[in-house]
Amino acid sequence: MRTTVRLDEALLRAAKAEAARSGATLTSLIEDALRDALRRRKAARGHRSVVSLTTFKGNGLCAGVDLDDSAALADLMDESRAPT
Repeated sequence: MRTTVRLDEALLRAAKAEAARSGATLTSLIEDALRDALRRRKAARGHRSVVSLTTFKGNGLCAGVDLDDSAALADLMDESRAPT
């Protein structure tokens, strides 16, 4: 298939030089680069980081703490940091 692509001039010069060095065509070099980029993006979307959270023993939440109310939780934390 034929298409038109606009490339940065320096990138195009480097790609042409690499194609000539490796004995490949510019088209095959661009196709390989696109395949590689698409494969990496697909792999990155499928990759899920495993996060390990540190936990501490305790007695659970303090009375009156609602983890669904972030504003109230922030107020409680600010109160606990205030000098007495």
